[in-house]
Amino acid sequence: MYQVALKMLFGDLAKYLGLVFGVAFSTLLVNQQAGIFVGLITRGGSLIQDIPEADIWVMDPGVKNLDTSFPLRDTELARVRGATGLDWAVPFFKSTVTVRTANGELEGGLLLGLDDTTLIGIPQKFVLGSLEDLRPPDAVAVSAEAYRRIWPGEKPVQGKVLELNDRRAVVMAVVDARPQFTSSLTFYARYSRALMYAPTGRNKLSFILAKSVPGTDLQTVCDEIHRRTGLKALTSEQFRWKCIEYILKNTGIPVSFAAVIGLGIIVGVAIVGLLLNLLILENLRQYAALKAIGTRNSKLVKMVLLQALVVGGVGYGIGLGAAASFFEFAGNNDPNFKGFYLPWQVAAGSAALDGSIMILSALFSLRKVLFVDPAVVFRG
Repeated sequence: MYQVALKMLFGDLAKYLGLVFGVAFSTLLVNQQAGIFVGLITRGGSLIQDIPEADIWVMDPGVKNLDTSFPLRDTELARVRGATGLDWAVPFFKSTVTVRTANGELEGGLLLGLDDTTLIGIPQKFVLGSLEDLRPPDAVAVSAEAYRRIWPGEKPVQGKVLELNDRRAVVMAVVDARPQFTSSLTFYARYSRALMYAPTGRNKLSFILAKSVPGTDLQTVCDEIHRRTGLKALTSEQFRWKCIEYILKNTGIPVSFAAVIGLGIIVGVAIVGLLLNLLILENLRQYAALKAIGTRNSKLVKMVLLQALVVGGVGYGIGLGAAASFFEFAGNNDPNFKGFYLPWQVAAGSAALDGSIMILSALFSLRKVLFVDPAVVFRG
């Protein structure tokens, strides 16, 4: 009986291909948009991920994300260092700067000031140079994307000169940094030098990066810092999710992507439901004949579900492969898509979604099969 079901399915090649296309298109759209959405919002905390040495971030109590920092007094660093359970604490400066590119155009960038002694706060993977190359005056490091944007088509070399807020800077290192949510041009300099590139008011300290003593409970240390200084102290993971939550609540990104994903689901349901229903209607006489020779309704249900699962499996495989190929190609050839990928959770969720669509479409179409009169096979 199952071979008969497959012959019915493959017998009408146009409808079979239409069903596969509907499932594949829906799968591609859902996985592509969901993957881009995940990659985009996680950029909100990419700076935190680039500093794995620090497991605690200290900031003004009103800070909601990385882009709205409020400068702290320099004396707060000493107070934080006195907290029980800390191994070390260093200053961290963050500000926006204007950079002039090789063709004379102006671009907005992100300037990060690192502790003069330890240089904690820079990504660990260097494309060019090393930490020690940031010691000389005017020395800065740039992200690989920033170098590509400022000097397009040129191979990274040390000694390139640029202007940051109308001040001279010499590129001595290039690092492989994660793309930021607000800017793709990231510059790194020693804390004392960064303050000269981006003059501020009386208070200059953006954040305090800290490391707890191994084996110490992070939340306990954060609570101790807050009790001692009145500042907000969050673990790196807590702060990263706080930044992501801010994007979700205060931008239109979730609604926009949800609308596109919803349209993909609707298109898939409409195409699959319509074509599967037409396929069953055209084979209604065959189902009636099977009922006439004693085939039970349970067997007919399994036959229709088999057709739905075959279509769903083939369509899902094609759609998922196309989505994975998109991220692989875009990630390797377009720097704007760096860091975007297809999470396995999204792939698994779309598989469950496609399975539900196929099963519901099959069950909706089954009503005619279950109530068909076997006598129709003997009518002209």
